[in-house]
Amino acid sequence: MVEEEDAWPSELRLHKDRKTLTVTFGAAERYDLPAEYLRVKSPSAEVKGHSPQERKTVAGKRDVAILEVVPVGNYAVRLVFDDLHSTGIFDWNYLRDLGRNHARYWQDYLDELAAKNLSREPPARR
Repeated sequence: MVEEEDAWPSELRLHKDRKTLTVTFGAAERYDLPAEYLRVKSPSAEVKGHSPQERKTVAGKRDVAILEVVPVGNYAVRLVFDDLHSTGIFDWNYLRDLGRNHARYWQDYLDELAAKNLSREPPARR
């Protein structure tokens, strides 16, 4: 069982290019989470919906960046992305889960995009 204090990150660091958020838990767990991954896995109702059937596959976010990391109490952060998405609250357990399962979740996302004929590339500007 994980002790409560271990569930809190010891460090959150947004890289200068705003494309990666590093989340560290204690001395043993460190995850570099790409902005695109965090955006498409946002825990917001806009992405997750209110049931598994409502979950949306978010495409076209390859170039997204994180503008701001806003603390939410002592339990989470709200990430503000440069596409103006800012409604997801990433609690510590969810960030840890995203880190621990990054490879599997990312492959699932890529498979979903392929199955729906969607792309990571942003739509072309006219």
